[in-house]
Amino acid sequence: MDLREILDESIIDLNLEGSNKDEALYNLSNRLYQFGYINDIDQFISDIYKREEEGATGMGHGISIPHGKSKAVQRNGIAIGRCLRDIRWESSMSVDGFQKTRLIFLFCVSDDQNFSKTHMMLLAELAGKLGNDARVNKLNRVKSKTELIDTIVYDSESIVENSSEETIEELDIQVIDS
Repeated sequence: MDLREILDESIIDLNLEGSNKDEALYNLSNRLYQFGYINDIDQFISDIYKREEEGATGMGHGISIPHGKSKAVQRNGIAIGRCLRDIRWESSMSVDGFQKTRLIFLFCVSDDQNFSKTHMMLLAELAGKLGNDARVNKLNRVKSKTELIDTIVYDSESIVENSSEETIEELDIQVIDS
């Protein structure tokens, strides 16, 4: 399974509302619920926060990748939200332990053991792609959900910035199998 197979325009919100992490996670979870990805918003959010206790999911560069496994998940997916305003999010990348987040990639993962390895590979693949500054800059400017998916999936060579040089930085991501 690759990222293109699991990305779905119906669970992407390019104008995600919320003034804090709780509201943003609730709004993305509600979208997952509306489109049949989860059957219990409260359980799903509780499971996400349980995973959050094990390590921060703020990855730097205004990106957070909350994830965890939940019995509430009916279909695996990645809900994506581009926040209307920066949200304070826990991160090991900053001195005070917080970062400003603008892009949220909320992994919606079944607690089915068969998907566990795939989940880890998708998480690593996404984190690798988001380590590309040009790609992240473009994600913050895309006008459509299709353009967002294309920007994530395609190689960095197809991303044109004002300069011909792209900066690749590593994101600090901790994959904890819970």
